[in-house]
Amino acid sequence: MSKNNEFSINESTLLKLLEEKKNSGFENKSWDEWLGWVFGSKSKTDSQQIMEKVVYDFFHKNDFDEWIGNFALNLNDIWNEPSARDLDPTNDESYDMTNHSAIVIGKGPSLKKNNHLQKLIESNYSGTIICTDGALINVLKSGVTPDLFPNFFVVTIEPYKIQATLYDDPIIEKFGTKIKGIFSTLTHPDAVSKARKNGIKIHWLHTLFDYNEGKKSINNITSLMVRTKKNKGLPAIQTGGNVGTSCWFVGWKILGCSTISLIGMNHGWEEDDPIETIMSHGQMFEAPKIDKQSELFKKLFPKVHNPEFNSTCILDPIFQYYSSALKEFISRAPSEIRTINATEGGSLFGEKIHCMPFTDFLKNFDQ
Repeated sequence: MSKNNEFSINESTLLKLLEEKKNSGFENKSWDEWLGWVFGSKSKTDSQQIMEKVVYDFFHKNDFDEWIGNFALNLNDIWNEPSARDLDPTNDESYDMTNHSAIVIGKGPSLKKNNHLQKLIESNYSGTIICTDGALINVLKSGVTPDLFPNFFVVTIEPYKIQATLYDDPIIEKFGTKIKGIFSTLTHPDAVSKARKNGIKIHWLHTLFDYNEGKKSINNITSLMVRTKKNKGLPAIQTGGNVGTSCWFVGWKILGCSTISLIGMNHGWEEDDPIETIMSHGQMFEAPKIDKQSELFKKLFPKVHNPEFNSTCILDPIFQYYSSALKEFISRAPSEIRTINATEGGSLFGEKIHCMPFTDFLKNFDQ
């Protein structure tokens, strides 16, 4: 099965998830209840380790060889190019992060549905823009560019060769020298090369997934190798399995922003999206053969009402994971970190998530 620019999962992997859910004693309970147990019933340390284990075991395990190959080919560049740590303004003791905000831009349907990019263009917002790689080309073509927003970043964490297509467009060549790239050490070299060729300055970081395995973990081994030439090594972030969540971490962990607004990060499907699209996670894999009227279908693809925006979305198993993981991260973030869901819909609501229309956010941060 081919990998795409965001995420892929096949039917056998879905069956493994179902088996793990069953073995945990949640066979006849909803995915939401199971994930709630996975992410909420343990101590913070245990919950963090379990979350990363789910990512490792079910979403990345088959990519081990590709990880190692990518890292090996990137290593010389990692040694010689900047660390993402160099972007951290909090290194300056006089820096006050409470006055700084960021907008994370995903590629969800709410961007177009709510005309958010045009609203951003028409605003006086002068904070940081953190763009997911999958959204970058369309964001630049919309007019949201580094010329309007000088603090402009793009993030790539996926290890797949197809990520190079996300940097292969004349619009990126036009603005590349004004965009700062934040790339995982496991990114496919073709993607790194294409971004670099178009002028994007690469800044490296580690993405965490198996650090809990100690000295034998890939995270530990790659970190040691990087530090043989980089004395301070590289910063590391958790990913939640997707680039949008990674961008949220970059916002406060790397770029020192205390307020992070999310647009284009629905983490769910619209009710009127084709059911085949929903069942195949956007045609990323073959849809499982499940009776649409069955209880199993209702558990795997539940409708979720967002009371903050009075809207409803549909979650597939992958979005259930993404949503639950990000909610867990947000709930454990320091109290001074404020997360705003400005998508005007989707599944992100709850503890420590402030929901508001994007226009209200822009007014509050109109600088």
